[in-house]
Amino acid sequence: MKIHDITAPIYKGMPVFNNIPEKQPEITTTTSAHITESRISMDVHTGTHVDAPLHMINDADTIETIDITKLVRNVKVLDATSISEKISRQDLEGLGIEKDDFILLKTKNSFDEGFNFDFIYVTEDAAHYLVEIGISGVGIDSLGIERAQEGHPTHRALMSNGIIIMEGLQLKDIESGQYFMVAAPLKIQGTDASPARVLLLDQMIG
Repeated sequence: MKIHDITAPIYKGMPVFNNIPEKQPEITTTTSAHITESRISMDVHTGTHVDAPLHMINDADTIETIDITKLVRNVKVLDATSISEKISRQDLEGLGIEKDDFILLKTKNSFDEGFNFDFIYVTEDAAHYLVEIGISGVGIDSLGIERAQEGHPTHRALMSNGIIIMEGLQLKDIESGQYFMVAAPLKIQGTDASPARVLLLDQMIG
């Protein structure tokens, strides 16, 4: 059984949303005698992360309310690398997406080495299509699931219907198909997101 680590590494100078300097992680290290200790300060949306509804909906649920069993499960990786600019409802139709699926969208974003302001994103109509199907979650290989949509309708449509959003996946070397996913956000309480280590196993379970 092969394990694929699809987590972005965290380091100073890593790609962050819109290249905003304040979003860069800060890692400081001190050494005294033989003891070395490091401290990290970072945004909860750093690198590969899971969003909580609070991120886009006032007074909504926070990250610890997401049941871990919804993040440790079978998933489908869908190849969307032929799509330019945005993923629409039409792009998703015919891909065999079914109720309760957790889908990971592999796009051209996976081949970007830095932050791309023109990253591929999921449109509002595509989000409503996923809601109609009744999927459990969706992940994408960009640091945002939407771009330049006033009011963030993609986030809000998905979150208000209990659909989990993961962003910042590293899918460059992952073939389309079915996998078993282990996605583990940090056990933080009261926040709108959390960095996560996300692994794919090339063997379905159950």
